[in-house]
Amino acid sequence: MEAMKKLWRNNKGFLLFVSLMFVFRSAVADWNLVPSSSMNPTLISGDRVIVNKLAYSLRVPFTLQHLARWDSPARGDVITFDSPKDELNLIKRVVAIPGDVVEMHDNTLTINGQVIERRLIEPSRAIPTESGVINAQIWSEDIGGKHIQVARIERLNRFRDFDAIEVPAGHVMVLGDSRDNSNDSRFIGFIDVQRITGQAVRVAMSHNPEKIYLPRVDRWWLAL
Repeated sequence: MEAMKKLWRNNKGFLLFVSLMFVFRSAVADWNLVPSSSMNPTLISGDRVIVNKLAYSLRVPFTLQHLARWDSPARGDVITFDSPKDELNLIKRVVAIPGDVVEMHDNTLTINGQVIERRLIEPSRAIPTESGVINAQIWSEDIGGKHIQVARIERLNRFRDFDAIEVPAGHVMVLGDSRDNSNDSRFIGFIDVQRITGQAVRVAMSHNPEKIYLPRVDRWWLAL
């Protein structure tokens, strides 16, 4: 016990700083490493994104308990959330909000009867992933007034069709921007807004894991 007291006396400033830093990262803002390619081409493996944890609500640090809520995710927002399947923290894009009726056929979304027009802008782009560089088609579309790029990898073709379904109250539908290579609402279901931990707003920095983590300077401080 005496040793613990001495440790506290000698290091209380540092220990308080570390404690406050963890509280800040849990409830206010954090940065997350992107480990997978499910959000290609918007995010690539090795990106570190800034997450605004006060974008929609205030949570009790280290929990999913919300103390106050002042906003809700909009279509097109990139969010982080704890997966209802395995509790892993994931990052995906909101494509539909409560009350929306959404369907998808051949990777083309229809929301509330309106087809989300897609346009092929690159027939092949080399994109780094956790499994190495792959070539993907790059399409553009507008969701919630946001112009985004999505990737298509025809050889994967993972669940590119589903019939019309309504997003229930208190939930959102999320998809990865790499539509053929993402474990999203098509596999884990709608996301309860209580599980949302923040909004990803910017790529702070990026390092290439295949080149001894050298920085990708062209990807630093990119807005999402």
